[in-house]
Amino acid sequence: MPVNWIFETLKWRVLIESVEKISFRRSFAAIISGVTLSIFTPNRIGEYGGRVLFVKPKNNWKSVIATLVGSFSQLLIILSMGMAGFAYFVGNYLDVETHLLQGVIFIMAALIGMMLFGFYNIELVIPFFKKIPHIEKLRRFFNDITVLRNYNSKTLSKALGFAFLRYTVYTIQYLLLLYFFGINITLIEGLTGIATIFVLQTSIPLPPLIGLMVRGEIALLVWGIFSPNELSILASTFVLWILNLIIPALFGAVFIANINVLKSLGYDKKKN
Repeated sequence: MPVNWIFETLKWRVLIESVEKISFRRSFAAIISGVTLSIFTPNRIGEYGGRVLFVKPKNNWKSVIATLVGSFSQLLIILSMGMAGFAYFVGNYLDVETHLLQGVIFIMAALIGMMLFGFYNIELVIPFFKKIPHIEKLRRFFNDITVLRNYNSKTLSKALGFAFLRYTVYTIQYLLLLYFFGINITLIEGLTGIATIFVLQTSIPLPPLIGLMVRGEIALLVWGIFSPNELSILASTFVLWILNLIIPALFGAVFIANINVLKSLGYDKKKN
């Protein structure tokens, strides 16, 4: 679990370093604090709020943009690995019309291709924002979004690399928990099943506490093909969730309690 969040910290630092130089320790605190706030928000939107608390107030929006780019890189990895895993899993373990499966795979591949192009040409978003009506009301945000020009191919590739490492760690965690709870599957069954579960979970924008039930249902659907032991399936899924969200969230609450939130958001009127 610490390795998982260390990789997320390194990914965020790669993207934030052109905006503000912050230590690894402070970056790690920002990441874990984001986990705390994300527990109660759909699609973990609270991560953005947690991270802005650890940068200078003038860089709050730039921090949000860096986090958005990092989340996009993680989504690219999940969808790419998920497409491959989903294609293999559905094609081998479910009774689905071949042409339908091929159509879904083609659409997913095209979507990922467009997203990848957009990711490596992310500065193209800036002219788009200029066309938004009444953009002057969002001038502060527009000025900050120009930070996207700082992200060259090397920086974005590093972010993708750390995103892939996170995905790998999370997959290994899940696989080991499945084995620990007695779910007898082969390595290829485990990898493709996990990829399928991750891509399905990502498509459901629910708060983690509510989405936990949905995670359980998806896990039962996938692993139920290989094992009738529903208790073990749910245990491995819920323990993974506790390890990677609940425990870090407790530490994040401590970090948040030890900072001046108003000052971090630029509302503290006291002079330094």
